[in-house]
Amino acid sequence: MSVQLAFSDIELSANTVTLVPLQKSHADELVALAAAHNMSSIWFSQVPSKDTIVDYMSVAMEQKNTGSALPFAVIENKTGKLVGTTRYCHADFTHRRFEIGYTWYGEAYQRTAVNTECKLLLLGYAFENLNAIAVEFRTHWHNHKSRAAIARLGAKQDGVLRNHSIHPSGELRDTVVFSIISSEWPVVKKSLIYKQQQYRQIDS
Repeated sequence: MSVQLAFSDIELSANTVTLVPLQKSHADELVALAAAHNMSSIWFSQVPSKDTIVDYMSVAMEQKNTGSALPFAVIENKTGKLVGTTRYCHADFTHRRFEIGYTWYGEAYQRTAVNTECKLLLLGYAFENLNAIAVEFRTHWHNHKSRAAIARLGAKQDGVLRNHSIHPSGELRDTVVFSIISSEWPVVKKSLIYKQQQYRQIDS
């Protein structure tokens, strides 16, 4: 298997959603999506508001330009609407380790097929195209919803990084680290496909 040594712009498509490269033109849609349920007010989240969207997009584009990240907009196939965002980040092509992070969806799209399909697409590309040996997920200690969602994917908790980073408002963040390793991917993939099929039955 040839090993890819850098990211390239890609689109990844499933039954419900398509992941397209995040562009600065998506900024207004992201702000509107977050504002619908005041999601940016969640203190432990990284959901942008109209006051922070410029910096949010600048960081995403800078990470992409340096090759450490590949950010996506999540588009609902049925409506063409932007319903969230996610990205590969902290990419290490030498050791073939990648993180999936900066993930959030509009309130109406949480606990639906959207996250299952996004993770199926991203994990599949990481393990089957990038030849990853491990894919990480990181979240705030206090983000219990995110921690539960990551565990439901089949990821295992590696540990907690105490005082891992400083929040913009000054608090110290403890970061919970999960991962899926390459030998686990076939079973995780089977589980995600099963969940995807269950969502299809509900929607049919």
